[in-house]
This record gives sequence, C-alpha cells and structure tokens, in this order.
Amino acid sequence: MIDAVMRLVRAAWILGRYDAILPREFYDRLPAPARFVGRLLRLGSAKIAGDPGTRLASALEKLGPAWIKFGQLLATRPDIVGEKAAQGLSRLKDQLEPFSQSVALAQLDAAFGDQRESLFPEIGPVVAAASVAQVHQMTLADGKKVAVKILRPGIEREIAAEGKAMALAAILAQRLYPQTRRLEPIAFVATIRAALEKELDLRREAGAGDAFGEIIAKDGFFKVPTIDWQRTARRVLTTSWVEGVGLTKVGALEGADRPKLANAVTCGFLAAALDHGVFHADMHEGNLILGTDGALWAIDFGIMGRLGMAERRYLAEILYAFLHRDYRRAAAVHIEAGYVPAHYDEGEFAHALRSVGEPIWGKPAREVSMGRVLTQLFDVTEQFGMHMRPELVLLQKTMVQVEGVARAIDPNHDIWEASRPIVERFMTAHLGPEGMTRQLCEDVSGVITTARKLPLLFARIEKLVERAEQRKR
Repeated sequence: MIDAVMRLVRAAWILGRYDAILPREFYDRLPAPARFVGRLLRLGSAKIAGDPGTRLASALEKLGPAWIKFGQLLATRPDIVGEKAAQGLSRLKDQLEPFSQSVALAQLDAAFGDQRESLFPEIGPVVAAASVAQVHQMTLADGKKVAVKILRPGIEREIAAEGKAMALAAILAQRLYPQTRRLEPIAFVATIRAALEKELDLRREAGAGDAFGEIIAKDGFFKVPTIDWQRTARRVLTTSWVEGVGLTKVGALEGADRPKLANAVTCGFLAAALDHGVFHADMHEGNLILGTDGALWAIDFGIMGRLGMAERRYLAEILYAFLHRDYRRAAAVHIEAGYVPAHYDEGEFAHALRSVGEPIWGKPAREVSMGRVLTQLFDVTEQFGMHMRPELVLLQKTMVQVEGVARAIDPNHDIWEASRPIVERFMTAHLGPEGMTRQLCEDVSGVITTARKLPLLFARIEKLVERAEQRKR
C-alpha cells in the first residue's frame, strides 16, 4: 500500500506540473479546493502549451511505460475521457531507449533455455524500442529474415506496481467525487489493468495475429506477418519479416497507387469487423507498412476489437440506412436491437437521425467524415436513452483512426463509397433471403438441441429433489 501511495503521489505531481490534472480549462467547473490544489501542483512550473489531452500525453510519457500503455488504452475510450482528450492521447509517443543486446540474449535464454542457441544463434540490432518491448531483426540459417519482439526485463513488476497506484486513484476519485461514479472509475481501471496484463503475454498477441491473418487472407485487402510458433513464448514473439517502409516515414508513398491503398485500409477494416466480428483496434500509420511487393501490411496485434453478431448487424444496418438515407429504418434498428428503449417515438428518433445524416449529402468526399457521423450518431442516441457498449465505442474510435489513415494516403478517398460493397455484401449474406434462411435453420437447430437436453435436465432436477428429501429424513 505504501508503494502504491508513493507512486500515486509521484504521478499526481508530474500530472500537475504538466497541467494535465485539474486543468485550467475546467477551473470554472471545479470547486475551490480543487482549484487550489491545481495551482499548488503547478507552482513554479512553466506554462505548458497545448490542449488538456496533449498535455496529458506528455505527462504520461514522462511517467514511463505503464502509464504510456494506460494512456494508449485510455485513448480508445472517448466516452470516458472525451473526444478531444482521446485525440490528444492518440499522439502518445511510445518510444524509449532500447535495452542492451546482452540483456536481450539473457531474456531469450530464460525463455528457451538450452534451445536458445539453435533457435536464436544471433540476433541483429534493435529496429524499434517501445514502452513494453523492443524488436530485433534476425536472419535464419536458410536466409529467411524474422522479427523478434522481446518484452522489457521487469516490465511485469513495473506495470503491476503502477496498476495498484491507478486502482488507488480510482478508489479515491469515486469516494471523493461522487459525480465520477457514472463513469465507474474502479471498474474502468480494472479493465485497463486486465488489458495490460494480456499485452504482457505475447502468446496471446501471436494467437490474435495468426487468427487475424487467416481472416484478412480471405479478401486480400492487406497482409499480416506469419507467426513463427517455434520461436514464440510468453515473453518473446517471432514473426516473418516485412520488407518495406512504414507509413510514418517521409516519402513512404512516393510512386504508390494511393487510391488503391486507401481503399484497402477502409475495406480491410470493415470486412474483418462485419464479416468476422474482429478488427485491428490500433491501425495508425506506425502499425502499417508498405511492402516492397506493393501490398499493405498490418503489424502489432496487442489491441484487438471484437463484435458479436448483434453488434455487426447493428453496424451494417446503420451504415446501410445512412448510405440509402433511410432514417426511419435506422431508427427502427436501434429500437429492435434494444439499444434505444421502446417507449421512445420512432418517428421523432428518425427525425433526430436525419439531422445527423442529411448535412453530409452533396459535399465532397474529403469533407465528409464517417467517424464524425458515428460520433454525432452516438451523441443523438444517448439523448434517446442508449447506453453505449464498450465494443461499439472502440469501433467508433478505430473507424476515426482508419479514416484518418485512409485520407492521409489519399485526400480524395470517399470512405462511404469504399464501404458500400462491404456493407451490401454483409446485408445480402446475413439479412437477405439466403441469410434469413440460414438463420432460421440455425434457430431451429438450436431449439432441437435444447429439446434433446431437456430429459437430462429433468433427470438432474429429479435427483436434486430426491437428495433434498433424503436430507430432511
């Protein structure tokens, strides 16, 4: 507990110095004691430029690896921190000094024991160093190149310790400021800590990347490196090496087919989300590589989003309704799915949705943001009692990110037209005659399976009743 308190005090001090906690922009909404604490924390520090989200990102970078990852995950929840703060956090620089080659080899020895020398005879220099891990290039005996990702030594203890400080902060916030209970800070921090723990087991990232690769291969919009399972363990992930240039590099797209690449980003994201219920939830330029083969490659599968069939149908029907300007249908979808309570008037809700959709028509593609439309849509639906599901919030945040990448590749990219064939394909497969017939068969099959289990269920109930009667005797 003492360590958690000390870490929390340090975090509060640094956040205060960067004017990222109790920021000046919200002074008029803060009680007098909070304003006093905010001024005290900033006493003697230079005025930091930028919006609260950007200042928070700078402070988290100063605090170290655990807080950087915390900020990255926080950026996926604009419903908690607000849209502007989430945008500021999305600029977090996850770059740290690399640990030495000898330390990297020691980590491999610990993970693979006697097999290390045969599996990793010699690793190349560091090509990227982030808060949780760093990546080396290695050439195998057959000349094949691989990327070796190794966790930082002691990162598990560091994140566990800082996680306790975050949990303490959440408890204090919920007790001292009852208005924060609506945001459920304790549950939210618990979710963040669980997500961080998942990222510390690289086998899970390997599994997610491998499964995502199979999904992406079906359409071929972009590619994913293959997993080298023989050289993968809890603290080590090895994949095939991607020859190419990251999209963050200046001139990376020189001579490339920009419209085709932008279309691949949009369609690849939507096809995976709609058809398979999974999507890469961190698709910024740093995780995309333009290969020498002309294909777009996605890397880093630490943060993945998942959608159930109900959410996939909801997303498809909403996009389809907006593409066809059928706001009555869009309203009905919300009510039928149970997202909006049935006591709200469908016609009034449809008019509210029209106010979101109509302003985009007739404008050039570069002026119409699908992500912004979804943000406005969620704002409107909140007024009609819709409680946003975390997976839909993550989807909306990622769609804004994907759209930004696609527009950076091709400023004239029309995300609505690019998404049309993917949305209509899903509608035909799942909500057309063929899809409805398949769903009916699945429902009937489910009923039959349940009916077959009823005798066993009744037999178990009968035994329980007999045992209860025996105990009474």
